[in-house]
Amino acid sequence: MSVLRSRTRKGVIPSNKDVKVEKTSSVDELKGKLRFNKVDDKLMHSVLENDKEKIEEGKTIKEAINQGISSFTPDLMFEQIVKDYMQAERIYGKSLLRYVSGYDPNYLGRNIKIPEFQRELKNRLEEGIKKLKKDEFVDEDGSINEKGVELASLIMYMEELDEITAKGEFGQKIHKKISVYGGKEDNRMYKKGDRYKDIAIKKSVKLAVRRGHDKLGVDDLKVFERESKGMTYVVYGMDASGSMRGKKIETSKKAGIALAYKATENRDSVGLIVFGTKIKEKIEPTEDFGLLLRGMSGVKASMETNFIKMINEAIKMFPSDNVTKHLIILSDALPTIGKEPEEDTLKAVSVARSNGITISLVGIGLDKKGKKFGEKIVELGEGRLYVVKDLEQLDKIILEDYYSVA
Repeated sequence: MSVLRSRTRKGVIPSNKDVKVEKTSSVDELKGKLRFNKVDDKLMHSVLENDKEKIEEGKTIKEAINQGISSFTPDLMFEQIVKDYMQAERIYGKSLLRYVSGYDPNYLGRNIKIPEFQRELKNRLEEGIKKLKKDEFVDEDGSINEKGVELASLIMYMEELDEITAKGEFGQKIHKKISVYGGKEDNRMYKKGDRYKDIAIKKSVKLAVRRGHDKLGVDDLKVFERESKGMTYVVYGMDASGSMRGKKIETSKKAGIALAYKATENRDSVGLIVFGTKIKEKIEPTEDFGLLLRGMSGVKASMETNFIKMINEAIKMFPSDNVTKHLIILSDALPTIGKEPEEDTLKAVSVARSNGITISLVGIGLDKKGKKFGEKIVELGEGRLYVVKDLEQLDKIILEDYYSVA
């Protein structure tokens, strides 16, 4: 993205009649670049330029992680597919089977008992895993390594960016306080001391045309008044228990990526806490989008749901300052850990609220009992309850809740 940048002293518009732009330069659209430790520029450019081979490899690793699989063993995979295809489909998921075999899952299921087809399938599995090893996305023992996780992160980022670009933005959070660092809102006539970067170019040109001027003068200039968004800290609490495996965990990650992208773009801080039986991943609130992206992408689903530990840990992640503090919990089930998991969860919510933290709950396919308990959580946490039935809308819901925070 390029913007016009005038080479004037201290960024203030000069007092002469005509404004001349002498030089342009590029600026970053998003704070927190996509920095990776293992994925080099060559590979990144290859993916961004739609290298189908690399994209397929990235999707293969992404699907494996989402299914809770941390390594590829072609012999074991082949044995499970041949022995009980339906069970193999439950373990690996249709998408992963498609990527590693090159066959449509329905075709694979129909032909798996044919000996010639089995030989072809075994060769494909072995060659596919060999290619992942050659490109150093998995280690010699088949384990997905850091480079593989980073490639999967890049693929997931591209997919979700396409989604949120297509869907557009869903509302915007504004505090009514004038600030040069806030968002562009109303406009007014220029006055001495205003910054060049606040000029409302289109409105200024329209005014000059209406006045019959053949040049844009200082008297025609209009500038944006900016309104502060305030300082907001959001922690995304993502359930990674066993029931979240597959499509649920993938859409949850993508929703988290959408949240991180939009919030860091607005210079808000986002934290991540991934929970199952234990806390699996924790990133303190940050504006580093790349760090959040890598943290979410490597999450695998397993075990039970421990709300209490997650909420208590999340409380520690927020600053003690007088800022907006909001926890978004995403889960598909009730808490299952502890002697009185529901009662203990509500106690943790009360402690969080006493620390100035509001809590919203995004429940995936909650039953009546789950919804009733969710209502108690958000009543105590003074947040919102969303019951998700269509996973494709999850990122929109997460962004809607973020924008609702005052």
